Amino acid sequence: MSDFFNNFWSVYIAAVSLIGILGCFMLLVLVARKKVVSSGDNTTGHVWDEDLRELNNPMPKWWMGLFVITVIFGLAYLAAYPGLGAFEGKLGWSQTGAYDKEMAKAKADLEPMYAKFVSMPTEEMAKDPKAMAIGERLFMNNCAQCHGSDARGGKGFPNLADGDWLHGGTPDKIKETITNGRIGVMPPMAAAVGTAEDVRNVANYVLSLSGSPHDAVKASLGKSKFVACAACHGMDGKGNQALGAPNLTDDIWLHGWGEAAIVNMVNNGKHNEMPAQKEKLTEAQIAVLASYVWSLSHTEAQK
Repeated sequence: MSDFFNNFWSVYIAAVSLIGILGCFMLLVLVARKKVVSSGDNTTGHVWDEDLRELNNPMPKWWMGLFVITVIFGLAYLAAYPGLGAFEGKLGWSQTGAYDKEMAKAKADLEPMYAKFVSMPTEEMAKDPKAMAIGERLFMNNCAQCHGSDARGGKGFPNLADGDWLHGGTPDKIKETITNGRIGVMPPMAAAVGTAEDVRNVANYVLSLSGSPHDAVKASLGKSKFVACAACHGMDGKGNQALGAPNLTDDIWLHGWGEAAIVNMVNNGKHNEMPAQKEKLTEAQIAVLASYVWSLSHTEAQK
C-alpha cells in the first residue's frame, strides 16, 4: 500500500475494505430486526400463480453464522496483515519479506551443490561438465536477456564469446563485473573535437585505425583532432580497460559501425549500464557463472 505515489489509493482501498465489512454487519442487523407479519399458516400473504405462497421462515442459522464469521475474520485479517493504507499489520508480514525469506531458503538448499566448486580454479571448473551445465543455466536465467542465448550479444550489448573485453577478461575481472556491475559513459565530445566537419574527419580516422572502409583524406585531417579522444582511447586507439574505453583498432563495434554511427557517438555520447548481480546471486553462483562466461572465449581450456 505504501508504494503508491500518493495516499489517495491506499485510503480508497482501506475505505472499501472497511465499508464492505460494515455492510455485512448492517445486513445482519437488518435481517435480525426485520419482522414480517404472517398469517396463521406461517405465510406472508403473498401468492403467485394462484397457489405459490411465500413462507415467513427465519434465516437459517448457518447462513447467519457465515456472515458473523465473515465480519470477525475480515476485522482480524486487517489487524494482522497490511490492508489499511500504510498500516503494516500486527504480524509485520509483507510480500517483500516473504519473497526474501523464500529466496534465502532456496539459496541455503542450493549451497551444498555449489560448495564443491567454490575452491576450484576457473580453468579446472571450465572442464567440469556439471559446473558448466549449472553455469549455462545461470547464464540463461540472468544474462541471456541482454547478451543473447549464444552470448554473442547485439548492438549495445557486448559479445562474450570473442575475447574482446572492455574491462578485462580474466576470471577475477569477470567475477568483479558480474558482482558489481559496470557503468560505461562516453561524454559528448563534439565541442572538444571542433566543427561538424572535424567530427566527420575524426570518424574517418577512427575507421582507419581498424582498416575499415574510410575516406583517406578526411582520415588524415582527423588524426590531429583525435587527441581529444586519446585521453581515454590512447593515442594508438587501443583503448584502456581500466576505464572501460573500447579498443578502436580491432574492428569490433559495440554501438554500430560506419561514419554515421561514430559521428553520432561523438556528438551525443553514450551511457551503458550492466546491473550488479551481488544481491541476486550468491558468491558461489557468481563463481560458477564467471567460469562459464570465461569458458565461452577459452574453448580450448575445456579440452
